[in-house]
Amino acid sequence: MIANPLAPVIETRQLSKVYLAGTEAEVVALHGADLTVRRGEFVAIMGPSGSGKTTMMNLLGCLDTPTSGTYLCDGEDVSTLDAEELAQVRLHKIGFVFQQFNLLPRMTALENVMMPLGYVRMSRHERRERALAMLEAVGLGSRAGHKPTELSGGQQQRVAIARALINAPPLLLADEPTGALDSKTGEEILALFKRLRSDGHTVVLITHDAHVAEHADAIYEIHDGVLGARRAGSRA
Repeated sequence: MIANPLAPVIETRQLSKVYLAGTEAEVVALHGADLTVRRGEFVAIMGPSGSGKTTMMNLLGCLDTPTSGTYLCDGEDVSTLDAEELAQVRLHKIGFVFQQFNLLPRMTALENVMMPLGYVRMSRHERRERALAMLEAVGLGSRAGHKPTELSGGQQQRVAIARALINAPPLLLADEPTGALDSKTGEEILALFKRLRSDGHTVVLITHDAHVAEHADAIYEIHDGVLGARRAGSRA
């Protein structure tokens, strides 16, 4: 499907997720969430442990399927796709950044960033050039030949961000991306997200930290599976 360039990157309507606990009991992890994220926005979804934010992230990342409601990712209704189709959405439409960087230790930064391109028809030279350009974009062009153990935590997270962006996905989904970093390095990563937003990328940040959330353009709070109304963050 060719996406409508005017469509929101994320649009959910009454998105819900119910889990069975035992044979009869049900746990409503997410209840009727309505969320719209437009292209070029930096949005935070904030909530404490057990609030439903991880469930929300898994649904937005097509790592899980909703019990009810609809989810349009880049204009495509993914609510009823099968497992193989969801895998294609994750590959082409969503870049993931996690608290743990998930870099392969025996590979260089360049090789880690190139890895998702192995599923794309492209020569090795083209993959290498694109990966180098992405490392340059996150300020790590000079560290391309270094392995993760030779990089600081902040540098490893930048490599992970470059890898997440390598397929030019419409959505960058970041789950507690500063959680394993000291405060100064965390601020640098948040500044990078702001720069990516200014360059036209769409960033959704999942966090429990109000200070981290305030860096976003807009904030949604989630409690007991209920997604609250949008409020402004900071574009500073």
